[in-house]
Amino acid sequence: MELEVKKTTAWEAFYDNLELNQLANNYLDFLSQNKTERETISWIKNVLEKHGFEQDFSQDKVFKTLHNKTIFIAKRGKKPLTSGTRLICAHVDSPRLDLKQHPLYEECEVVLAKTHYYGGIKKYQWLARPLALHGVIIKTNGKKINFVLGENQDDPVFTISDLLPHLAHKQIEKKVKDAFEAEKLNIILGHIPLKNKDNNKKQEKRIKKHLLHLLFERFAIGEEDLYSAEIQAVPAGKARFVGLDKGLIGGYGQDDRACVFLSLNAFLKSDTPNYTQILIFWDKEEIGSDGSTGAKSFFLQYCLEELLDAWKEKGKISQVFLNMKAISADVHAPIEADYQDAHEKLNASRLGYGPVFCKFTGHKGKYGANDAHAEYIAWLRNILNRKQIPWQMAELGKVDLGGGGTVAKFLASYGGDVIDCGPGLLSMHSPFEISSTVDLYTTYLAYKAFFEEST
Repeated sequence: MELEVKKTTAWEAFYDNLELNQLANNYLDFLSQNKTERETISWIKNVLEKHGFEQDFSQDKVFKTLHNKTIFIAKRGKKPLTSGTRLICAHVDSPRLDLKQHPLYEECEVVLAKTHYYGGIKKYQWLARPLALHGVIIKTNGKKINFVLGENQDDPVFTISDLLPHLAHKQIEKKVKDAFEAEKLNIILGHIPLKNKDNNKKQEKRIKKHLLHLLFERFAIGEEDLYSAEIQAVPAGKARFVGLDKGLIGGYGQDDRACVFLSLNAFLKSDTPNYTQILIFWDKEEIGSDGSTGAKSFFLQYCLEELLDAWKEKGKISQVFLNMKAISADVHAPIEADYQDAHEKLNASRLGYGPVFCKFTGHKGKYGANDAHAEYIAWLRNILNRKQIPWQMAELGKVDLGGGGTVAKFLASYGGDVIDCGPGLLSMHSPFEISSTVDLYTTYLAYKAFFEEST
C-alpha cells in the first residue's frame, strides 16, 4: 500500500491516445453547434433517437423532454429501480445576454437591442467582441421560428461598443462593478436608415424601421413578435484548440456543456447495466435552478414515478431515491497561473490531472452545500483506482474568498448519495473558457466507469 499520495499529470498515461484525440475533435464540433439550452436538447434528442431511444416509457431505452430545455434519459438495468440506480446530472444553460421583451431602440445613428444578463458574468468581458444571436420566436398562430445569426462566415455579427480610453478617465477610476453598468450592455444591430420615399415628409426612427423591414423580409415577424421570443446573444465563432500542442480547448459554454457531452458519451458507450442508468440535463442552474425546467422542479420525480409504473415494478418512489448513487457533473476551477492567491494550493485542483471530485461547494462555512459522505467517496475512489483512471479532489478557492453552488444539493434532498465531479476550466463563466483535452477524456472514462459499476 502506498502511504503517501503522489499525483502525476494524466498526460503520462495518455500520450498519443487516439480515442482522446477523437473525443476532443467531436467535442469541438458539439461545442460550436450548441450554444443555447434549446439547441443542446435538440442535438441530444437526435443522438438518442439514432441509438434507439424512445419516448414510450414501457421500453428499455427511454427519454422525455420538458419545454425543450430539460431532458430525462434512462437505460433499464437488470435490477429493479428500488434496488438502486446510477444517475449523472448536468446543466445545459450557460451565462449569456438575453434580449429584453422591448429590445429595439434607435440612438446616435445606430439601432440597438436592450439586454438582461443571465447568470454570473464579468460585464466588461462582453464588450467590443463579435456576438451572434441565437433564438426562437413563437408567433400568435403557434408557428415556431428558430434562427441563428452571426455564426456563418457570410453572416454579419453584432457587438456592444466600449468607451475609448481617451475618454474613460472617470470610468477607470471606478470599481469594476460600478464602471460597467448592466443597462449599458446594449447590442448594436444596424446603422442604415430606411429609404425616404417622400423627401418632403420627415420620418423618425428610420434606422429602426429599416431593421424591422429586414426582420420581416427574412422571418415574417413584426416588433410585437419579439414579446414571445427567446433571443440570446452569445460569443460568435467556433470552439478552437488552444496552444501549439493542441492540448487545450477554448470556447463558449463549456460550463456545463462539457459535462453534458462527456456524460452522454459515457452513457451511450457503457455496457448493459446491472443498475438502471439515468441521465438528467437540467436548465436554469446558472440562476439558482428555479423554474419548471430547473433542478428544484419535480420533473425528475415525475419521470421516475412514470418509469415505476411503465416497467410494472413494485416499490415506492422514496426507495428509488434513497438507494440512488449520483454524480453532479459540473466543472471545477483549477489553479490559474496569474491568480494563484485565490486558491489554497494544498486543496486546489490542477489542469491536466483528471476529473475533480468536490466533496462540498457552497460558501464560507459550507452554507448552501451538499457535503458528500465518506462511505460514498471511498466507493468512488475504489472504482477509479481499480481502472487506473486519474482523478483529484479539491475545493473551490480559499475558505472565505468566494464560493459557488451546483445542482448537487437539490438532488441530495431526496436522500441518496451525490458528489460533484467534472473537468477543470480556466476562465470559467467567460466568453472563452479553457479546458484540457486529457481532463475531458479522463472525465469521460470516470463517468463510464461509474455507470458500469455493478457493486
